[in-house]
Amino acid sequence: MIFNAIRLALVTIVRNRTRAALTVLGILIGIAAVVTVTALADAASAKVGGEIEGFAANAIFVTPQPVQASGARSKAIGRLTEADGKAIEREAVSVAVVAPFLSTFGQVVYADRNVATTLIGTTMSYFSVRKFKIGRGELWTDADELLKTKVCVVGTTVAQNLFGTDDPVGRVVRVGRAPYRIIGVLESRGNSPFGDDQDDRLLLPIGSFRARVMPTSPGRADQLMASATSERTAVRAGEQIMAILRQRHRIAPDRDADFVVTTQAEFQKTQQAIGAALSALLLSVAAVSLLVGGIGVMNIMLVSVAERTREIGIRMSIGAREGDILTQFLVEAVVLSMLGGLLGIGCGVGLTLGLGRALDWPMTPSVQALGIAVATSAAIGITFGFVPARRAARLDPIEALRVE
Repeated sequence: MIFNAIRLALVTIVRNRTRAALTVLGILIGIAAVVTVTALADAASAKVGGEIEGFAANAIFVTPQPVQASGARSKAIGRLTEADGKAIEREAVSVAVVAPFLSTFGQVVYADRNVATTLIGTTMSYFSVRKFKIGRGELWTDADELLKTKVCVVGTTVAQNLFGTDDPVGRVVRVGRAPYRIIGVLESRGNSPFGDDQDDRLLLPIGSFRARVMPTSPGRADQLMASATSERTAVRAGEQIMAILRQRHRIAPDRDADFVVTTQAEFQKTQQAIGAALSALLLSVAAVSLLVGGIGVMNIMLVSVAERTREIGIRMSIGAREGDILTQFLVEAVVLSMLGGLLGIGCGVGLTLGLGRALDWPMTPSVQALGIAVATSAAIGITFGFVPARRAARLDPIEALRVE
């Protein structure tokens, strides 16, 4: 009976090509939108997730913050020092390295060229935490940090702005009022997940930075950047850092800390939550297209029942049962929806691959999305085809035969 119903459905579709094509078009657009949107959301989430992963190595950020006193927020901000970082590195077993960090925005001068960039004072550990690599030249040494040597490393953006295509290694630039010799150029990293240019920076030993660029109290740091021994120990490392710093800063258990600890995993969780919300929003828009397509299937099937009332009466008069008529029109609705679904999958795959090339993203339609698209097409046919099919099956054969 099912094969016979499918044959009758195909005959009816071929007989009414234009009407069937318009019906299929609504489903096609909805399914293509679902496939494309799903692939786009997955690719965007993967790209941002990869950028966060490449931003640092299992990073943990420790930042000073104001503390509350008697219910009011103090204007005094907590103090982090290089000694805090050394204590964490020494006592926290889940922490690999710690890098103190000072930064400001300033001018770098070479000959008649002057550029504004981010100036960073830090230690050699910073490069392993942030996954920075030297592209040309070399990194400074422990002796440079100890003696506060006037050496620096620049990003590719700073190098291009100051020297164009010339090799900057060995050149002397002025940072503030002090001359600094460039000993290395970082490998290009592009923009970070937070939108800043990771190549637009100049780095120098933190002691030299504190002595000549931005004087501060001895050992003070704007931030401590730590790297956990592995991704699985990041949470434990954060807890160890919290305990060590609370002890060093003599903070009672019932008092707020004068610092905040944030892990790279928290950034990833936030990104995943935003990606999931964005995916849900885009899929809801695509679902509206599917709803419109389903309503179109219902309308066409109701018109088909009205036009074929006499045919239904003849079939019933020669022995067709109510279930036969119901199956015939329900199968017809499902065939229309499945045709639209299969064509929509084809268009969605093509659109996904085209967008992937245009955006230079690794976009591929997932097998799960294609399976959902096929199941959705069938569900639309059954859901929106049931009412017209039921109406056809409940026609009185005598009344149906009277229709001209």
